[in-house]
Amino acid sequence: MSKPKESAASLSESDLESEKHVLIVDDDPEIIDSIRYALKSQGFRVSVARDGNQGVAVAETKNPDLLILDMMMPKRSGFLVLERLRQNSEVPVPVIMITGNEGQRHQEYAELLGVADYIHKPFTMDRLLESVRNLLETDS
Repeated sequence: MSKPKESAASLSESDLESEKHVLIVDDDPEIIDSIRYALKSQGFRVSVARDGNQGVAVAETKNPDLLILDMMMPKRSGFLVLERLRQNSEVPVPVIMITGNEGQRHQEYAELLGVADYIHKPFTMDRLLESVRNLLETDS
């Protein structure tokens, strides 16, 4: 006989309060689905924005604990999203930037803007999850 699954209603208030919120801003549906699945399986609450403008709007309204941000997106690049969020935020949210771009100048600019981690595509999900855990553990 299998154990019944724990429902959200059976979680304690401290469990719900400790659930960290991660915002994924990316335009690639496969990457979004993979990252969302991996984060949810680790107990994170996840929101998604599919372009830069939507990313800014969601970040400003939902105040995530961490942002996973693609560099190259339609409507507003990851850099422009980050610049806008840095201008409007008293306490900057930690950001992991993911990119297929190999240019050193891009990485240097991302670091100048305060990106906590810069991950090149393709990447392993273990690498991304390790970075997420490290950033959110130091944030608590």
